[in-house]
Amino acid sequence: MTKSITELTEMISLLTRSIANANRPPLALLKRSRFITKSNTEAAMFRILFTLLAFTYILVPAASMAHSQPSPTAANGNQARDGVIRLYGACGPQNALRKVADAWERSNDLSVTITCGPEPSWSRKAQDDADIIWGTSEQSMTAFLQSFPSFPSKDVVPIYLRPAIIAVKTGNPLRIQRFEDLLQPGIRIVVTEGSGIANTSGTGTWEDIAGRLGNLEDVKRFRRNIVAFSTGSGASFKAFKELNADAWITWPEWAVDNPEVLQAIPISSNRSIWRDLNIAVSSSADPQAASFIQFLVSDEAQKLMRSAGYVR
Repeated sequence: MTKSITELTEMISLLTRSIANANRPPLALLKRSRFITKSNTEAAMFRILFTLLAFTYILVPAASMAHSQPSPTAANGNQARDGVIRLYGACGPQNALRKVADAWERSNDLSVTITCGPEPSWSRKAQDDADIIWGTSEQSMTAFLQSFPSFPSKDVVPIYLRPAIIAVKTGNPLRIQRFEDLLQPGIRIVVTEGSGIANTSGTGTWEDIAGRLGNLEDVKRFRRNIVAFSTGSGASFKAFKELNADAWITWPEWAVDNPEVLQAIPISSNRSIWRDLNIAVSSSADPQAASFIQFLVSDEAQKLMRSAGYVR
């Protein structure tokens, strides 16, 4: 019994040294050791202890590595205060925001960079250096914040609103004038949906409009005409062109930025759906970010944003 205890103690010592030396794994050390079990009981004891200590060999270094990795908040804090205001968000308002940023830069020494696209295309970079992120709806921003712990939800600020529109081909060849025209047989419609896999402001917009009057038949007739449920506005714009669609439920800025392809048809007030443009500022943002945000809602900026359909 005394010998068994001595051998167990030596085994613990071996595995402890193995944990401290990644080049000498426990199996290699044990093969070089002089453990010889004398009974089934001793063999079972050694197997149990070896298993437990092997888990320790794996988990202790992993925990140490996890502890040493900087959090997104810490990384952002190290890189955000660099004299550049960095904005990230979904495509749509980026051109209007660029106009505002250009106007602000003319009277400030700092520069503003604007990055847009599907969230996966910029999320990792934004976690490192974003000063501001924008959401193209409240539900979009709520989803964004799951990935950005340095952006407090309580500090999200809605800054503009814009209504959904019907985008048709430039020249409006089918003479679509109102939402009810989309319920006619044969109309080819594109809608934007997150489909549970993408973060987009268009999620649910079409059904909000179609069901606005409480008429189930409107929803049924509209749905029969949908030719694409696209995961994001950029994907919807692409589908509109490739599928030769007749209409797309979207936001005014897409028609403003693509007049050679799209023409905006307003939706009547009794069906109109509005979504906001909102912003969140990192807790470690560049100090000048506050100045840019103030300008973003100034009279000068409002005129620039209004040209893309955004109002306050």
